[in-house]
Amino acid sequence: MGVLSALRRKKDERETPTYYPSEDALSGDKDEELGQQHPIRTGWTGDAHAGANEYPSQENYRTLGRWRACVILITIEVGIGVLSLPSALKTLGLIPGIIAIFGFGGLTTYCGYIMVQFYRKYPMVTNLVDCALYIGGKKLEYFLGVAFIFNLVLICASANITMSIALNTLSGHALCTVAFMAFPHIACWLLCLPRKLTFAAAMSWICTISIVAAVLIVMIALGVAGPKSPPGFDVHITLVGKPTFVETVNALLNIAFAFAGNQSFMSVIAEMRAPEKEFPPALFMQKSFEIIVYVVVACVIYGLAGDAVTSPALGSAPIIPAKIAYGILIPSVLGTGLLIGITAIKYMYIAVMRQFKPDQVNVHNAFTWSLWVGIGTLFWVVTFVVSNAIPIFSSILNISSAIFISWFTFGLTSLFWLHLNWKVQFSTPRKKALACVNYAILGLTLFLNVGGLYTSLKALIDVFNGPESTLNGPFTCADNSIF
Repeated sequence: MGVLSALRRKKDERETPTYYPSEDALSGDKDEELGQQHPIRTGWTGDAHAGANEYPSQENYRTLGRWRACVILITIEVGIGVLSLPSALKTLGLIPGIIAIFGFGGLTTYCGYIMVQFYRKYPMVTNLVDCALYIGGKKLEYFLGVAFIFNLVLICASANITMSIALNTLSGHALCTVAFMAFPHIACWLLCLPRKLTFAAAMSWICTISIVAAVLIVMIALGVAGPKSPPGFDVHITLVGKPTFVETVNALLNIAFAFAGNQSFMSVIAEMRAPEKEFPPALFMQKSFEIIVYVVVACVIYGLAGDAVTSPALGSAPIIPAKIAYGILIPSVLGTGLLIGITAIKYMYIAVMRQFKPDQVNVHNAFTWSLWVGIGTLFWVVTFVVSNAIPIFSSILNISSAIFISWFTFGLTSLFWLHLNWKVQFSTPRKKALACVNYAILGLTLFLNVGGLYTSLKALIDVFNGPESTLNGPFTCADNSIF
């Protein structure tokens, strides 16, 4: 989530200077909707959500070409979201599920392309929170910053729920699930204590390799031994499912979560040598690779497990391969917690320091360290509470997708396009078609936002109230690995 930007920057003990764009960058243009200009200040948010130390004035930070950018985009997006895709195919049916994966993949490709269009006009932005300043002013920037933090809370919570499922599976539910929730939170809190993490850059690779290895183990185990199921079980594949409205929307939210990495793409664009030229091919290569991987993983696991598929998908395998897969997954989960947690903590830290002691952002003293540790502790305590309030993997993915990811991945980019083309959106047939597409994206976002939140909460309540469910509420000791 933009952490790569922060990890490449050197420490700068001076107060960050305010940056103003050249006359060519402004060129007298006004925001067409707002009718006003905003001073460009990378010192306000900068890449604060990534914990930027701000670029020294002469440092060249634009170093990425299309190939390195493509690899970074892959490591950003291919993560724990893939573990929910086989279950989504089970709900929707094989054919509608594949269509949905291709559909969301194509949609996020277009949304990613809008980002580079927005960047052409505002080359000083480095993240989505920065972009909010130019489409809605400071109030929207503040609001989006708060939403960004809560979004990261839910992502970290989903990672640590996955860890609790892994620990329950590995130990045979040896301890209360609340205790298994506590262990990864404490570990992630400790990992996030250092303000400068020289090893964090490699964590994105570890996360990706870890989850790919875990998924491969499950696929091989299913092919050799079949799924974890009662005797006499026959694998049945549904080509076209008949899900309820709630089941359909929740399955779509699970698929949307797998493409949530788009919200970090602006930080990658900001570090490219020639983003207008190099980012589109990097984006198309990354999305093509990702869609193929998602379809293959979802189809193979669902095809081999049938109705015995679970969410996360690792639980579909027999118990021993499942334990091995969950063991291999642990570095990925801890790495996700580290990268996302440090992103949130540094964003809040820099925001507070800018208000009170902007000249001490990079200073190491009792005040700055107390603030850092205090913010980190608060973040992980809140994440722990959220994890225990929603202890089901698929439910927290759905809620995260409905409230935040629908906007960060789809909705905001449609607003970007409308902002750039407000006065000319119906000027040509091509503009009219694109305007219809972006209004449709905005409508989809609102549907996922409102309808998705309803279906997510209803599904969670149904699990809590199910007559055969032992998971009867928040902060439960029940084994969440069987849900």
